[in-house]
Amino acid sequence: MANIQSSNNNNKKYVLCLVCSLILNLLFMTNLYVGSEWIQSWSSRAAKEAEAVAAISCSGHGRAYLDGVLVDGQNQPVCECNTCFSGTDCSLFLSDCDVNADGGDPLFLEPFWMQNAASSALVVAGWHRMSYSYKDSSYISQELETHIRKIHAIVGNAVTHKRFLVFGAGSTQLLNAAVHALSLDNSSSPARVVASIPFYPLYEKQTVYFQSADFKFEGDISVWKNSSDTSMNLVEFVTAPNNPDGQMNKAVLKGPNTKTIHDHAYYWPHYTPITAPADGNLMIFTTSKLTGHAGSRFGWAVIKDESVYQKMNDYMGVNTVGVSRDTQLRALKLLKVVLESGGREIFEFGHNTMRNRWEKLSNTISLSNRFTLQQIPPQYCTFFHKVRASSPAFAWVKCEREEDINCYEVLKAAKIIGRAGRIFQGLDQYVRLSLLRSQDDFDLLIHRLIKLVLEENGAKTM
Repeated sequence: MANIQSSNNNNKKYVLCLVCSLILNLLFMTNLYVGSEWIQSWSSRAAKEAEAVAAISCSGHGRAYLDGVLVDGQNQPVCECNTCFSGTDCSLFLSDCDVNADGGDPLFLEPFWMQNAASSALVVAGWHRMSYSYKDSSYISQELETHIRKIHAIVGNAVTHKRFLVFGAGSTQLLNAAVHALSLDNSSSPARVVASIPFYPLYEKQTVYFQSADFKFEGDISVWKNSSDTSMNLVEFVTAPNNPDGQMNKAVLKGPNTKTIHDHAYYWPHYTPITAPADGNLMIFTTSKLTGHAGSRFGWAVIKDESVYQKMNDYMGVNTVGVSRDTQLRALKLLKVVLESGGREIFEFGHNTMRNRWEKLSNTISLSNRFTLQQIPPQYCTFFHKVRASSPAFAWVKCEREEDINCYEVLKAAKIIGRAGRIFQGLDQYVRLSLLRSQDDFDLLIHRLIKLVLEENGAKTM
């Protein structure tokens, strides 16, 4: 009897210890109890740090970031001020500064993400995705690929059914990967890479920088348009909407040895009516212009031909072992927010913002005889189900006076920094002005342009 009683007591102690152990593990895995308050465990510190930095107002004319430089003697990052603002809290306006209308940072979407701070926030454990690859040995998140296909289906801007996807560090990396893949045909001479003027300067810069025996940049497509040499291997960049002028370019070259890279970075409802799903053999997109997160460096190519897909995939593997797993996680989180409302919320916000900016700019330039803007006809948008005008990312401004031989310098003298037409292989009479930047940048741009127009008409300005 004594042995039985001892055995029962031991069993009870074992069960009690097991229960205590489970309870303690549960507490440490989920929450900790401090005093009379339950708090999160490992994620609480990260959340508090992020909230504290986000709460720094910077007078509404700048931002503080978790990875920002710390204030001397304080464990707090400094404010990084918008153009023409300064001071420790960005409250000092620099009235004589140059307005930045050059860069393509899509900061116009920043207010949307501030409104959706909770749903777009991301806390990542220190041991997240430490491996080189995913469980299936690939460098591509299958869940992210699924969400990308869903967004294209909802927006109706690209065919992805029975197509292959390759991820890259923004569209930048994919552009050269595409040139590389389309040039590998065992031709006796390098492929000629061409584009219609004005064209995005990175097409030339990358092709020349990553010089290869397989391809060579030849520039203006018009030189090859009427060529009788059908054996020539040509790679054409087709940008729609085009950067810098917002036009919906189409392929110019035809022939058995002509291959096309369709750059659709701006083919989203923010910037242009969606008229039909793009159906090119090789199409490139990027979150930079979809969600505005240019700094995250994430883009993707939609590819019809499996052999081209394999060449681009090999390029990415050799070049960077795929896109950062952390970047893919953030992209997935952002795309989930986009899909919450079927895309309506972000695209309505983006389109309304860009439409209002374009209208203000157009109204200002319409009062001038010195400057003109590109004309883009309205079209029926299958996403918004109505005829709508374009709301381009950039203004392609032309100086009409004969004496204004360099439009960039004309605007620079008025303290407006754009991007010269010659950078896009265009004429010096043109300059590109960015409409994508912060509201501060845009407001200052309009202010300076109004001043120019008033001076043109002989009115006195303040």
